[in-house]
Amino acid sequence: MAGIGKSEVQFRERAELLDFLLEVSRVTAEILDLDAQLAAIAGIVKEVIPYDLFAILLCNEREKGLSIRYAIGHREEIVKSLVVSLNEGIVGAAASGRQPVVVGDVHSDPRYLNALDAVRSELAVPMMARGRVVGVLDVQSTRINAFTERESAMLRLIAARVAVSIDNARLYRRVEKQNRTSRTMTELSREFSSILDLDELLKRIAASVRVLINYDAFGIFLVDPANDLLRTRFSARYDQRVDIGNIPLGKGITGSAVETRKPVRVADTAADERYIASHRGIRSELAVPLIVQDRVVGVLNVESEKINFFTEDHQRVLSMLAPQIASSVENARLYEELAQREQLLEQDLKAARKLQRLLLQSAPELPGLEVGIRSRPAREISGDVYDFFESSDNFSVIAFGDVSGKGAAAALYGALISGLLRILGPRRNSPALLIKSLNETLLERKVDAQYATLLVAFWNPTSRSLRMANAGACAPLVWRQGEILKPRIEGVPIGLLDDITYDELEVSLESGDVVLFYSDGVEDQVNVHGEEFGRARVLKLLKKHHADTPKEVANAVIAELDAHRGGTAISDDQSVIVLRVH
Repeated sequence: MAGIGKSEVQFRERAELLDFLLEVSRVTAEILDLDAQLAAIAGIVKEVIPYDLFAILLCNEREKGLSIRYAIGHREEIVKSLVVSLNEGIVGAAASGRQPVVVGDVHSDPRYLNALDAVRSELAVPMMARGRVVGVLDVQSTRINAFTERESAMLRLIAARVAVSIDNARLYRRVEKQNRTSRTMTELSREFSSILDLDELLKRIAASVRVLINYDAFGIFLVDPANDLLRTRFSARYDQRVDIGNIPLGKGITGSAVETRKPVRVADTAADERYIASHRGIRSELAVPLIVQDRVVGVLNVESEKINFFTEDHQRVLSMLAPQIASSVENARLYEELAQREQLLEQDLKAARKLQRLLLQSAPELPGLEVGIRSRPAREISGDVYDFFESSDNFSVIAFGDVSGKGAAAALYGALISGLLRILGPRRNSPALLIKSLNETLLERKVDAQYATLLVAFWNPTSRSLRMANAGACAPLVWRQGEILKPRIEGVPIGLLDDITYDELEVSLESGDVVLFYSDGVEDQVNVHGEEFGRARVLKLLKKHHADTPKEVANAVIAELDAHRGGTAISDDQSVIVLRVH
């Protein structure tokens, strides 16, 4: 009976132990959050092993040792800073030997790392999963010989069941972190591509990388091949912008990243002869090249005051983000260059507009005529040409034309024509001869794809006559006593063909006659429906406003054009000259 009773007691204890271990496995397997799992393990151990200090140390690959991941009773500064190498202390011995270590009196064991003066005994048990050490369970007591083989066996059983769960929780955390990082990088890539202001983009990149990697210094350098430099484009220390110097190409850790076209990770800058100190106290550095279409355009560089701070994960994250950063930085840089060029071009255009206003005269005083002028460009400056000057016979010469194309090229060609007209005009006594000479001169210095239409009229105030020659321009209209005369005079545009002669037509004018010259941009202006302004509207305008002053007639034409086009852009340069015979 006594034997039977003893067996029943042993069986009952073993059944309770199995139930306990099954509960340990169930609880730890259900919890994927590492912090919650470690807290649960501490409570489980407390149920079966009385302790005064408790710690779960996990292997730290970056530090090459064991770091306290959860603790009870340990001083806060020890928990935060302690890293135990695998050949150091009682926990290090348990990890390196892969066996439990029981110390009845730590004061007599030189391996003991003092956590608290009152501690007298310690038990450390390694946790193994998938054939490797995951960490160590460590309990300490203020009593001598507090831990026996029973506590060692119990803690070893617990360690065997929680090791895989801890490893899974760490793996889950790593995967979850990678997923968060991937989502973050996708969001960042989308955000980076939408920012075209380079300074704003670099500021945003620095802040975004700081969320992923807790660096102490950050920099982006852009390659300047013309000066063999890595030019500092953005640099920050503790989230504050700082100014640092440029780096010669091929020098420093950043220069090495450019040369090798691969990330360069330095565990200890003090031991690396390539290191160029830009910030005080820096001990580790990671430089990642920024490559666009197989061309290195710059380097992203992060630094830390801690030795061996940057890990393979950090390098992997930045390497994954680098192509989008490179593309966004290059786009923003090109946009910045374009904006600078546009600014310079705008300055040039302002100067050109000012010069053109001087070249294109306001309404002059011509004997026997009142003159009104309106002219506006389709772009910044006009390709329309008009001028007034005296001929060799003291006639007033009126030149009115339109250069092919628009913008600066047309305006420059128009300026050339105006200059040549003033050189050639005083020595030519007929409009046909003047246009012929101008055409020959232009062909001597021919500009591809450039030509001009031009009408030249000699005004004789004594006979009140206009003697005209035309090189493809719109012929003028003449209002006289309720009728509109349409002189027919045609010709080939200047700057196109050799050996061209031009016809002349003389029109006698009477007191009160109104003469209207206009460029083809007037008739050709379309509205939102694609309908051209047309000649009929010009004729109607002239009939309606013939009694107004020449300036008022010119203004009426422009106003009617604006009413016609509505929201449609000005399609071509538009110029109007109105003459009234006294």
